[in-house]
Amino acid sequence: MIYDLIVIGGGPAGYHAAELAGRAGMETLLAEKRHIGGVCLNEGCIPSKTLLYSAKLFHGAVSGEKFGITVENAVLDHEKVIERKNKVVRTLAAGVKARLRQSNVTVAEGTAVITGMKTGGDGDASVFEVKIGDEIYAGRRILVATGSVPVIPDMPGLREGLDSGRVMTNREIFDLKEVPGSLAIIGGGIVGLEMASYFSTAGSRVTVLELLDHVAGPVDREISGILQKNLAKRGVEFLLNCRATEISDRGVIYTHVSDGIGGPKSVDAEKVLVSIGRKPATEGLGLENIGVAMEKGRVMTDLHGRTNVPGVYAAGDVNGVSMLAHTAYREAEACINDMLGIDDEVRYNAIPSVIYTDPEVACVGETEGSAAEKGIDFVSARLPMTYSGRYAAENERGDGICKILIDKRLRTVIGVHMIGSYSSEIIYGAAMMIEKGMRVDDLKKVVFPHPTVSEIIREVITGF
Repeated sequence: MIYDLIVIGGGPAGYHAAELAGRAGMETLLAEKRHIGGVCLNEGCIPSKTLLYSAKLFHGAVSGEKFGITVENAVLDHEKVIERKNKVVRTLAAGVKARLRQSNVTVAEGTAVITGMKTGGDGDASVFEVKIGDEIYAGRRILVATGSVPVIPDMPGLREGLDSGRVMTNREIFDLKEVPGSLAIIGGGIVGLEMASYFSTAGSRVTVLELLDHVAGPVDREISGILQKNLAKRGVEFLLNCRATEISDRGVIYTHVSDGIGGPKSVDAEKVLVSIGRKPATEGLGLENIGVAMEKGRVMTDLHGRTNVPGVYAAGDVNGVSMLAHTAYREAEACINDMLGIDDEVRYNAIPSVIYTDPEVACVGETEGSAAEKGIDFVSARLPMTYSGRYAAENERGDGICKILIDKRLRTVIGVHMIGSYSSEIIYGAAMMIEKGMRVDDLKKVVFPHPTVSEIIREVITGF
Protein backbone atom coordinates (compact mmCIF):
# COMPACT_ATOMS: atom_id res chain seq x y z
CA MET A 1 0.00 0.00 0.00
CA ILE A 2 1.16 3.54 -0.77
CA TYR A 3 -0.06 6.12 1.75
CA ASP A 4 -0.94 9.64 0.66
CA LEU A 5 0.89 10.95 3.73
CA ILE A 6 3.27 9.53 6.31
CA VAL A 7 3.54 11.71 9.41
CA ILE A 8 6.62 11.12 11.55
CA GLY A 9 5.98 12.21 15.13
CA GLY A 10 2.82 12.14 17.21
CA GLY A 11 3.10 15.47 19.04
CA PRO A 12 0.88 18.53 18.48
CA ALA A 13 2.07 19.12 14.90
CA GLY A 14 1.97 15.46 13.97
CA TYR A 15 -1.33 14.33 15.44
CA HIS A 16 -3.11 17.51 14.36
CA ALA A 17 -1.80 17.18 10.80
CA ALA A 18 -2.70 13.49 10.66
CA GLU A 19 -6.22 14.18 11.88
CA LEU A 20 -6.73 16.96 9.32
CA ALA A 21 -5.35 14.84 6.50
CA GLY A 22 -7.46 11.84 7.45
CA ARG A 23 -10.60 13.95 7.63
CA ALA A 24 -9.82 15.30 4.16
CA GLY A 25 -9.78 11.78 2.76
CA MET A 26 -6.03 11.23 2.59
CA GLU A 27 -4.73 7.74 3.42
CA THR A 28 -2.59 8.73 6.40
CA LEU A 29 -0.04 6.87 8.52
CA LEU A 30 1.24 8.35 11.79
CA ALA A 31 4.49 7.03 13.29
CA GLU A 32 5.29 7.65 16.98
CA LYS A 33 8.13 6.04 18.92
CA ARG A 34 7.05 6.94 22.49
CA HIS A 35 3.65 8.35 23.35
CA ILE A 36 0.90 9.88 21.23
CA GLY A 37 0.68 13.52 22.26
CA GLY A 38 4.42 14.08 22.23
CA VAL A 39 6.38 16.12 24.74
CA CYS A 40 3.63 18.72 25.17
CA LEU A 41 0.98 16.32 26.38
CA ASN A 42 3.17 13.79 28.19
CA GLU A 43 6.24 15.64 29.45
CA GLY A 44 5.66 19.38 29.11
CA CYS A 45 2.70 21.70 28.71
CA ILE A 46 -0.05 19.61 30.28
CA PRO A 47 1.87 18.01 33.17
CA SER A 48 3.31 21.37 34.21
CA LYS A 49 -0.11 23.03 34.18
CA THR A 50 -1.59 20.38 36.45
CA LEU A 51 1.24 20.85 38.95
CA LEU A 52 1.06 24.62 38.80
CA TYR A 53 -2.70 24.65 39.39
CA SER A 54 -2.28 22.52 42.50
CA ALA A 55 0.41 24.90 43.73
CA LYS A 56 -1.87 27.88 43.08
CA LEU A 57 -4.68 26.31 45.10
CA PHE A 58 -2.29 25.49 47.93
CA HIS A 59 -0.82 28.98 47.99
CA GLY A 60 -4.33 30.44 48.14
CA ALA A 61 -5.18 28.18 51.05
CA VAL A 62 -2.16 29.11 53.16
CA SER A 63 -2.32 32.84 52.38
CA GLY A 64 -6.05 33.35 52.44
CA GLU A 65 -6.25 35.45 55.60
CA LYS A 66 -6.11 38.70 53.66
CA PHE A 67 -9.22 37.56 51.80
CA GLY A 68 -11.04 36.58 54.99
CA ILE A 69 -10.34 32.86 54.68
CA THR A 70 -8.50 30.73 57.23
CA VAL A 71 -7.40 27.19 56.37
CA GLU A 72 -5.73 25.19 59.10
CA ASN A 73 -3.12 22.52 58.39
CA ALA A 74 -3.22 22.81 54.60
CA VAL A 75 -0.92 20.28 52.98
CA LEU A 76 0.27 19.89 49.41
CA ASP A 77 0.40 16.13 48.82
CA HIS A 78 2.89 15.85 45.95
CA GLU A 79 2.18 12.17 45.38
CA LYS A 80 -1.50 12.89 44.82
CA VAL A 81 -0.60 15.83 42.57
CA ILE A 82 1.42 13.46 40.38
CA GLU A 83 -1.41 10.91 40.41
CA ARG A 84 -3.81 13.57 39.16
CA LYS A 85 -1.28 14.69 36.54
CA ASN A 86 -1.11 11.14 35.23
CA LYS A 87 -4.90 10.90 35.10
CA VAL A 88 -5.17 14.15 33.14
CA VAL A 89 -2.49 13.02 30.69
CA ARG A 90 -4.18 9.63 30.17
CA THR A 91 -7.54 11.29 29.57
CA LEU A 92 -6.21 13.75 27.00
CA ALA A 93 -4.06 11.14 25.28
CA ALA A 94 -7.09 8.88 24.95
CA GLY A 95 -8.97 11.78 23.37
CA VAL A 96 -6.24 12.32 20.78
CA LYS A 97 -6.16 8.62 19.92
CA ALA A 98 -9.94 8.59 19.54
CA ARG A 99 -9.85 11.53 17.12
CA LEU A 100 -7.16 9.80 15.07
CA ARG A 101 -9.30 6.66 14.84
CA GLN A 102 -12.34 8.72 13.85
CA SER A 103 -10.22 10.32 11.11
CA ASN A 104 -9.17 6.88 9.82
CA VAL A 105 -5.50 7.47 10.61
CA THR A 106 -3.30 4.38 10.88
CA VAL A 107 -0.91 4.59 13.84
CA ALA A 108 2.40 2.71 13.78
CA GLU A 109 4.47 2.46 16.96
CA GLY A 110 8.23 2.56 16.61
CA THR A 111 11.19 4.67 15.55
CA ALA A 112 10.82 5.94 12.00
CA VAL A 113 13.76 6.26 9.61
CA ILE A 114 13.46 7.63 6.08
CA THR A 115 15.37 5.13 3.99
CA GLY A 116 15.04 6.69 0.56
CA MET A 117 12.82 7.60 -2.34
CA LYS A 118 12.12 6.25 -5.76
CA THR A 119 10.67 7.92 -8.80
CA GLY A 120 7.57 6.36 -10.22
CA GLY A 121 7.36 5.45 -13.86
CA ASP A 122 5.53 7.34 -16.60
CA GLY A 123 6.03 10.67 -14.88
CA ASP A 124 4.52 9.57 -11.57
CA ALA A 125 5.61 11.51 -8.50
CA SER A 126 8.28 10.20 -6.15
CA VAL A 127 7.40 7.68 -3.45
CA PHE A 128 9.20 7.84 -0.12
CA GLU A 129 10.11 4.80 1.92
CA VAL A 130 10.05 4.91 5.70
CA LYS A 131 11.14 2.10 8.00
CA ILE A 132 9.14 1.91 11.23
CA GLY A 133 10.37 -0.84 13.47
CA ASP A 134 10.90 -3.80 11.15
CA GLU A 135 8.35 -2.72 8.56
CA ILE A 136 8.84 -0.63 5.41
CA TYR A 137 6.06 1.81 4.48
CA ALA A 138 5.66 3.87 1.31
CA GLY A 139 4.11 7.31 1.04
CA ARG A 140 3.64 10.00 -1.59
CA ARG A 141 4.34 12.70 0.98
CA ILE A 142 6.13 12.95 4.31
CA LEU A 143 5.48 15.38 7.13
CA VAL A 144 8.35 15.54 9.62
CA ALA A 145 7.02 16.46 13.06
CA THR A 146 9.54 14.90 15.40
CA GLY A 147 9.60 17.85 17.81
CA SER A 148 12.56 18.68 19.99
CA VAL A 149 14.77 17.30 22.75
CA PRO A 150 16.43 19.01 25.73
CA VAL A 151 19.82 20.59 25.18
CA ILE A 152 22.27 18.63 27.35
CA PRO A 153 25.52 20.59 27.78
CA ASP A 154 28.91 18.91 27.89
CA MET A 155 29.45 19.42 31.60
CA PRO A 156 31.51 17.31 34.02
CA GLY A 157 29.30 15.14 36.18
CA LEU A 158 26.12 15.79 34.20
CA ARG A 159 25.85 12.44 32.43
CA GLU A 160 26.59 10.61 35.65
CA GLY A 161 23.92 12.70 37.36
CA LEU A 162 21.36 11.81 34.70
CA ASP A 163 22.20 8.12 35.07
CA SER A 164 21.82 8.24 38.86
CA GLY A 165 18.61 10.28 38.80
CA ARG A 166 20.04 13.28 40.70
CA VAL A 167 19.95 15.32 37.50
CA MET A 168 16.70 15.65 35.56
CA THR A 169 15.26 17.09 32.38
CA ASN A 170 11.60 18.00 31.87
CA ARG A 171 10.91 14.30 31.23
CA GLU A 172 12.01 13.04 34.64
CA ILE A 173 10.92 15.89 36.89
CA PHE A 174 7.22 15.26 36.30
CA ASP A 175 7.56 11.77 37.76
CA LEU A 176 9.34 12.71 40.98
CA LYS A 177 7.74 10.78 43.83
CA GLU A 178 8.77 13.26 46.51
CA VAL A 179 9.45 16.97 46.72
CA PRO A 180 13.22 17.43 47.11
CA GLY A 181 14.43 19.44 50.07
CA SER A 182 16.52 21.51 47.67
CA LEU A 183 16.43 21.95 43.91
CA ALA A 184 18.92 23.72 41.65
CA ILE A 185 17.55 24.75 38.26
CA ILE A 186 20.03 25.46 35.48
CA GLY A 187 18.27 27.87 33.15
CA GLY A 188 15.83 30.68 33.87
CA GLY A 189 13.56 30.24 30.86
CA ILE A 190 9.94 29.15 30.77
CA VAL A 191 10.47 25.58 31.99
CA GLY A 192 12.89 26.62 34.72
CA LEU A 193 10.64 29.37 36.03
CA GLU A 194 7.49 27.24 36.01
CA MET A 195 9.22 24.46 37.91
CA ALA A 196 10.71 27.02 40.33
CA SER A 197 7.18 28.31 40.93
CA TYR A 198 5.79 24.85 41.68
CA PHE A 199 8.57 23.35 43.76
CA SER A 200 9.15 26.47 45.85
CA THR A 201 5.45 26.44 46.74
CA ALA A 202 5.61 22.69 47.40
CA GLY A 203 8.41 23.18 49.92
CA SER A 204 11.73 22.94 48.07
CA ARG A 205 14.54 25.42 48.55
CA VAL A 206 14.93 26.47 44.93
CA THR A 207 17.91 28.16 43.30
CA VAL A 208 17.82 29.26 39.66
CA LEU A 209 21.11 29.74 37.83
CA GLU A 210 20.85 31.89 34.71
CA LEU A 211 23.62 32.85 32.30
CA LEU A 212 21.96 36.14 31.31
CA ASP A 213 21.45 39.18 33.53
CA HIS A 214 17.69 38.57 33.52
CA VAL A 215 15.22 35.70 33.51
CA ALA A 216 12.55 34.71 30.97
CA GLY A 217 14.69 35.25 27.88
CA PRO A 218 13.06 37.58 25.31
CA VAL A 219 10.19 38.64 27.56
CA ASP A 220 9.81 42.40 28.11
CA ARG A 221 12.50 43.35 30.65
CA GLU A 222 10.18 45.22 32.97
CA ILE A 223 7.78 42.29 33.13
CA SER A 224 10.53 39.70 33.63
CA GLY A 225 11.80 41.85 36.51
CA ILE A 226 8.38 41.86 38.15
CA LEU A 227 8.13 38.09 37.75
CA GLN A 228 11.55 37.55 39.29
CA LYS A 229 10.63 39.76 42.25
CA ASN A 230 7.42 37.81 42.85
CA LEU A 231 9.16 34.45 42.73
CA ALA A 232 11.88 35.74 45.04
CA LYS A 233 9.15 36.63 47.55
CA ARG A 234 8.11 32.96 47.41
CA GLY A 235 11.64 31.97 48.39
CA VAL A 236 13.29 31.35 45.00
CA GLU A 237 16.94 32.42 44.90
CA PHE A 238 18.26 33.75 41.59
CA LEU A 239 21.90 33.65 40.55
CA LEU A 240 22.14 35.78 37.41
CA ASN A 241 25.16 36.18 35.13
CA CYS A 242 26.21 32.74 36.32
CA ARG A 243 27.42 29.78 34.30
CA ALA A 244 27.02 26.25 35.65
CA THR A 245 30.32 24.44 35.07
CA GLU A 246 30.02 21.10 36.87
CA ILE A 247 27.58 18.79 38.62
CA SER A 248 29.10 17.70 41.92
CA ASP A 249 27.99 15.14 44.49
CA ARG A 250 26.48 18.00 46.49
CA GLY A 251 24.91 20.13 43.76
CA VAL A 252 26.11 22.57 41.10
CA ILE A 253 29.42 24.38 40.73
CA TYR A 254 29.22 27.68 38.89
CA THR A 255 31.21 30.78 38.02
CA HIS A 256 30.18 34.38 37.51
CA VAL A 257 30.50 35.44 33.86
CA SER A 258 31.98 38.84 34.75
CA ASP A 259 35.69 39.10 35.43
CA GLY A 260 36.90 39.93 38.90
CA ILE A 261 33.95 38.37 40.76
CA GLY A 262 35.95 35.50 42.17
CA GLY A 263 36.51 31.81 41.56
CA PRO A 264 34.10 28.89 41.38
CA LYS A 265 31.18 28.77 43.80
CA SER A 266 28.67 26.06 44.56
CA VAL A 267 24.99 25.53 45.27
CA ASP A 268 24.01 22.56 47.39
CA ALA A 269 21.01 20.70 46.01
CA GLU A 270 19.46 17.25 46.35
CA LYS A 271 18.19 17.41 42.78
CA VAL A 272 19.22 19.37 39.67
CA LEU A 273 16.96 20.31 36.76
CA VAL A 274 18.69 21.08 33.44
CA SER A 275 16.48 23.42 31.40
CA ILE A 276 18.74 25.52 29.21
CA GLY A 277 16.69 25.07 26.07
CA ARG A 278 15.63 22.57 23.43
CA LYS A 279 16.87 21.62 19.98
CA PRO A 280 15.12 20.04 16.96
CA ALA A 281 14.96 16.23 17.08
CA THR A 282 16.44 15.23 13.73
CA GLU A 283 19.21 12.81 14.68
CA GLY A 284 18.85 9.37 13.11
CA LEU A 285 15.79 10.36 11.09
CA GLY A 286 17.41 9.72 7.72
CA LEU A 287 16.70 13.14 6.22
CA GLU A 288 20.08 13.02 4.51
CA ASN A 289 18.91 9.97 2.55
CA ILE A 290 16.51 12.13 0.53
CA GLY A 291 18.51 15.38 0.58
CA VAL A 292 16.41 17.51 2.93
CA ALA A 293 18.15 20.84 3.61
CA MET A 294 19.18 21.45 7.21
CA GLU A 295 20.68 24.38 9.07
CA LYS A 296 22.21 24.00 12.53
CA GLY A 297 20.19 20.87 13.14
CA ARG A 298 16.81 22.23 12.08
CA VAL A 299 14.78 21.38 9.00
CA MET A 300 14.54 24.35 6.66
CA THR A 301 10.98 25.20 5.56
CA ASP A 302 9.11 27.99 3.83
CA LEU A 303 5.94 29.61 5.18
CA HIS A 304 3.85 26.75 3.78
CA GLY A 305 5.92 24.16 5.65
CA ARG A 306 7.57 22.86 2.49
CA THR A 307 11.19 21.69 2.51
CA ASN A 308 13.51 21.80 -0.48
CA VAL A 309 12.39 18.26 -1.42
CA PRO A 310 9.00 18.24 -3.22
CA GLY A 311 6.47 16.28 -1.19
CA VAL A 312 8.38 16.61 2.09
CA TYR A 313 7.09 19.00 4.75
CA ALA A 314 8.04 19.83 8.33
CA ALA A 315 6.07 21.39 11.19
CA GLY A 316 6.56 22.07 14.88
CA ASP A 317 9.76 22.33 16.89
CA VAL A 318 11.73 20.40 14.27
CA ASN A 319 11.91 23.49 12.04
CA GLY A 320 13.23 25.59 14.94
CA VAL A 321 11.21 28.70 14.04
CA SER A 322 8.85 29.03 16.99
CA MET A 323 9.12 26.13 19.40
CA LEU A 324 5.64 26.30 20.91
CA ALA A 325 2.80 23.79 20.74
CA HIS A 326 0.28 26.30 19.41
CA THR A 327 2.69 27.30 16.65
CA ALA A 328 2.99 23.62 15.78
CA TYR A 329 -0.81 23.34 15.37
CA ARG A 330 -0.86 26.30 13.00
CA GLU A 331 2.12 25.03 10.99
CA ALA A 332 0.43 21.64 10.66
CA GLU A 333 -2.66 23.32 9.23
CA ALA A 334 -0.58 25.24 6.69
CA CYS A 335 1.16 22.02 5.60
CA ILE A 336 -2.05 20.05 5.09
CA ASN A 337 -3.74 22.95 3.32
CA ASP A 338 -0.80 23.21 0.92
CA MET A 339 -1.06 19.48 0.20
CA LEU A 340 -4.75 19.95 -0.56
CA GLY A 341 -4.09 22.88 -2.90
CA ILE A 342 -5.39 25.51 -0.47
CA ASP A 343 -3.32 28.69 -0.32
CA ASP A 344 -2.13 29.10 3.27
CA GLU A 345 0.98 30.23 5.06
CA VAL A 346 2.07 30.84 8.64
CA ARG A 347 2.73 34.35 9.87
CA TYR A 348 4.95 34.52 12.91
CA ASN A 349 4.40 38.14 13.98
CA ALA A 350 1.47 37.32 16.28
CA ILE A 351 2.46 34.11 18.08
CA PRO A 352 1.57 34.48 21.78
CA SER A 353 3.81 33.15 24.53
CA VAL A 354 2.83 32.37 28.12
CA ILE A 355 4.68 31.57 31.34
CA TYR A 356 2.20 29.85 33.67
CA THR A 357 3.81 30.91 36.91
CA ASP A 358 1.90 32.68 39.66
CA PRO A 359 1.55 35.46 38.56
CA GLU A 360 1.14 34.54 34.90
CA VAL A 361 3.10 36.24 32.13
CA ALA A 362 1.74 36.55 28.60
CA CYS A 363 3.05 38.43 25.59
CA VAL A 364 2.64 38.69 21.85
CA GLY A 365 4.28 40.73 19.12
CA GLU A 366 7.12 43.19 19.39
CA THR A 367 8.89 44.18 22.58
CA GLU A 368 10.33 47.67 22.96
CA GLY A 369 13.75 46.19 22.24
CA SER A 370 12.77 44.24 19.12
CA ALA A 371 10.73 47.13 17.72
CA ALA A 372 13.69 49.49 18.14
CA GLU A 373 16.05 46.98 16.47
CA LYS A 374 13.69 46.78 13.48
CA GLY A 375 13.53 50.55 13.19
CA ILE A 376 9.80 50.71 13.88
CA ASP A 377 8.60 54.14 14.95
CA PHE A 378 6.44 53.20 17.92
CA VAL A 379 5.00 54.48 21.14
CA SER A 380 4.25 52.42 24.23
CA ALA A 381 2.01 52.88 27.21
CA ARG A 382 1.57 50.89 30.39
CA LEU A 383 -0.79 50.77 33.34
CA PRO A 384 -0.88 48.81 36.59
CA MET A 385 -3.33 45.91 36.48
CA THR A 386 -5.07 47.51 39.43
CA TYR A 387 -6.83 49.76 36.90
CA SER A 388 -8.98 46.65 36.37
CA GLY A 389 -11.66 46.37 39.02
CA ARG A 390 -11.63 42.58 38.98
CA TYR A 391 -7.85 42.44 39.32
CA ALA A 392 -8.00 44.77 42.32
CA ALA A 393 -10.76 42.66 43.88
CA GLU A 394 -8.82 39.41 43.49
CA ASN A 395 -5.24 40.53 44.15
CA GLU A 396 -3.97 42.05 47.37
CA ARG A 397 -1.15 44.49 46.58
CA GLY A 398 -0.82 43.00 43.12
CA ASP A 399 1.98 44.53 41.05
CA GLY A 400 0.91 43.30 37.62
CA ILE A 401 1.10 45.59 34.59
CA CYS A 402 -0.08 45.71 30.99
CA LYS A 403 2.07 47.30 28.31
CA ILE A 404 0.94 47.96 24.73
CA LEU A 405 3.05 49.06 21.76
CA ILE A 406 1.54 51.01 18.87
CA ASP A 407 3.00 51.70 15.43
CA LYS A 408 2.99 55.51 15.24
CA ARG A 409 2.47 55.72 11.49
CA LEU A 410 -0.15 53.00 11.07
CA ARG A 411 -1.66 53.34 14.56
CA THR A 412 -1.85 49.55 14.77
CA VAL A 413 -1.15 47.35 17.77
CA ILE A 414 2.24 45.66 17.38
CA GLY A 415 2.89 44.31 20.88
CA VAL A 416 1.06 43.46 24.10
CA HIS A 417 2.79 42.35 27.32
CA MET A 418 1.11 41.44 30.59
CA ILE A 419 1.85 40.00 34.00
CA GLY A 420 -1.02 39.17 36.32
CA SER A 421 -3.97 36.86 36.81
CA TYR A 422 -5.78 35.58 33.67
CA SER A 423 -3.05 36.93 31.37
CA SER A 424 -2.85 33.55 29.63
CA GLU A 425 -6.55 33.68 28.78
CA ILE A 426 -6.51 37.31 27.61
CA ILE A 427 -3.50 37.22 25.32
CA TYR A 428 -5.30 35.46 22.45
CA GLY A 429 -7.37 38.62 21.96
CA ALA A 430 -4.19 40.67 21.74
CA ALA A 431 -2.80 38.17 19.22
CA MET A 432 -5.93 38.65 17.12
CA MET A 433 -5.48 42.43 17.24
CA ILE A 434 -1.96 42.10 15.85
CA GLU A 435 -2.84 39.35 13.34
CA LYS A 436 -5.68 41.46 11.92
CA GLY A 437 -3.72 44.73 12.01
CA MET A 438 -6.27 46.42 14.25
CA ARG A 439 -5.96 50.19 14.58
CA VAL A 440 -6.28 51.88 17.94
CA ASP A 441 -9.34 53.83 16.75
CA ASP A 442 -11.09 50.56 15.88
CA LEU A 443 -10.05 48.91 19.13
CA LYS A 444 -11.52 51.75 21.16
CA LYS A 445 -14.96 50.80 19.82
CA VAL A 446 -14.72 47.23 21.12
CA VAL A 447 -16.90 46.62 24.18
CA PHE A 448 -15.11 44.71 26.95
CA PRO A 449 -17.18 42.89 29.59
CA HIS A 450 -17.12 44.46 33.04
CA PRO A 451 -15.66 43.69 35.46
CA THR A 452 -12.89 41.66 33.84
CA VAL A 453 -9.13 41.81 33.89
CA SER A 454 -9.23 42.08 30.09
CA GLU A 455 -10.52 45.64 30.48
CA ILE A 456 -6.95 46.66 31.21
CA ILE A 457 -6.36 46.64 27.43
CA ARG A 458 -9.11 49.21 26.94
CA GLU A 459 -7.67 51.31 29.77
CA VAL A 460 -4.18 51.32 28.27
CA ILE A 461 -5.23 52.26 24.73
CA THR A 462 -7.32 55.16 26.03
CA GLY A 463 -4.11 57.16 26.19
CA PHE A 464 -3.23 56.71 22.51
